[in-house]
Amino acid sequence: MEQLTELEIAAFQLSMGFAQADRCVDWAVQRLGLDQEGDDLEIVLLASARGAGEVLPLAEAIIERYRGAGRLNAQFLAGKYIAELRAAYLAGRESVQSLDAILTRLYPALGYPDWLVMLSRNCEYATDVADFQQPFEREFDYIASLWAEAGDVGTFERLYDREKSNRQGVPCA
Repeated sequence: MEQLTELEIAAFQLSMGFAQADRCVDWAVQRLGLDQEGDDLEIVLLASARGAGEVLPLAEAIIERYRGAGRLNAQFLAGKYIAELRAAYLAGRESVQSLDAILTRLYPALGYPDWLVMLSRNCEYATDVADFQQPFEREFDYIASLWAEAGDVGTFERLYDREKSNRQGVPCA
């Protein structure tokens, strides 16, 4: 299956309420346009679906059929989303406030992963305290760059240094 990771990322974001259903639909339309999936009925249905209620079950069925037990880890999908968010932040499409809302939902949904502690904390503080803007941006750059490079959670975990994250806070005077 071509580009299944792209669909998994889009479906994850949709399930979390971070994205519109259009990204999954666009994936299906592209697959049909390239005629790479034959007569896969669920991809045909996904290409014409509207709204999360229709789109998400079809996307999940496609992912389950092609990945099965090999589905991508939610932390990996979230990490790739964070890399996307970093690019959107640098382009001015996201703000500290919008990122705080996303991280506030993402952090507990992932079970409070260690790698997200400082990013979430610094983002929350940066919404109210100007001194946290730079520490937030440094940590955001650090985490997003690791996820951009990582091909799986294990690679990210080998690259990630919690001590480096701990140093991304505001220094005490």
